[in-house]
Amino acid sequence: MLQLAGRMGRAKPSAIMAVAEKAKKLKAAGRDIISFSIGVPNFLPGEHVYQAARDALAKDSGQYGSNRGADALLDAFLKHMEDLGLTGYTRANLSTGIGAKHVLYNLAEALLDEGDTIAFPAPYWTTYVDIAEIVNARILELPCPASQDYKLTVAQLDAALATKPKVFLFNNPSNPTGMVYTKQEIIALADVLAKYPDTWIITDDIYNRMLFDGLEYYNFVQARPELRTRTVFVDSLSKTYGMPGWRVGFMAGPEAIAQAVTTLNSNHITNIPEVTTAAAIAALSGPQDVTEAKNLEFQGKRDQVMAALAEIPGVVCPRPQGAFYVFPDISVAFGKSHNGAVINNDIDFCNALLEAKGVACVPGSAFGEPRALRISYTCPTPQLAPGLQRIQEFFAELK
Repeated sequence: MLQLAGRMGRAKPSAIMAVAEKAKKLKAAGRDIISFSIGVPNFLPGEHVYQAARDALAKDSGQYGSNRGADALLDAFLKHMEDLGLTGYTRANLSTGIGAKHVLYNLAEALLDEGDTIAFPAPYWTTYVDIAEIVNARILELPCPASQDYKLTVAQLDAALATKPKVFLFNNPSNPTGMVYTKQEIIALADVLAKYPDTWIITDDIYNRMLFDGLEYYNFVQARPELRTRTVFVDSLSKTYGMPGWRVGFMAGPEAIAQAVTTLNSNHITNIPEVTTAAAIAALSGPQDVTEAKNLEFQGKRDQVMAALAEIPGVVCPRPQGAFYVFPDISVAFGKSHNGAVINNDIDFCNALLEAKGVACVPGSAFGEPRALRISYTCPTPQLAPGLQRIQEFFAELK
């Protein structure tokens, strides 16, 4: 009997997209649904991005592009990195992909053999586990509960690296928690990383321009320059510029890794399309006013969400300082019921909330923390307050 490849038994559809699809179906059926589920920025880039795309379309060459990425795009990304304080890189250190998710998959293929271990803090972005399982790597989760502000400690990292994982994957600011590591915290973790030269380091930092409260982005390479030879920085246009559908991701790291990712590109995507490339260059190099305004708006929305959660007895939520997520511990609801529906876990909670109040959130178990749920507050502003009120009402109605 003909069968699919064994790896397909390990491949799973995105848990986040499953929630979003359920909410979409309910809305199509006439339900009043407010979605706090999918992590899209819900704004559009500036007009200069669209004009660049139109201009490129008008003079489209119709030819293949570079597997690594067009020189002008690589140069724009180098300038973007320099603005973050990441200097000393060249085009040879870079490669591109169809979004950061694609870049991460390429990195997994390039760095992880079957049975190798990849370590990362939990809560984590769902795709980390999904990709690791597809390439049949071993996963070492490092639990970081709300009681430690969802952040990895020096002791945890030291103990994990002592087991010699092949890859350590780090996400800052964090999806799903929105937490941001301070410069001092990054320095302390970098000091530990420097002790273990046998582990590759990937920093998935696509929310690096979405920081609140005056915080500034900081990377392990800035803290310990010797880590440059084994650290890969991953970035994307999706969140910063309101361009998730344009699918442009980047990596910067050792030349050997950049070449490996470029080689993989040559065997599947070939190149980022010419029109998309032009739009990406414009986003990186042009006016940043849309991004800056939206960042201020998200900070205000963060404050609104935190104020609403603070009024719910028993809910615990560390204060996020980046991205556009809040990740409350809602385990106070476990063992209770709503309109006869017993809530035993985060999945029960999210299902009951969606059915009873029309509010879609993603269960925390999708991110490795089953006591929580993720709220993405990028919905249209008029929907935010009503959605938060429905959550408050839901808690108040628990028996």
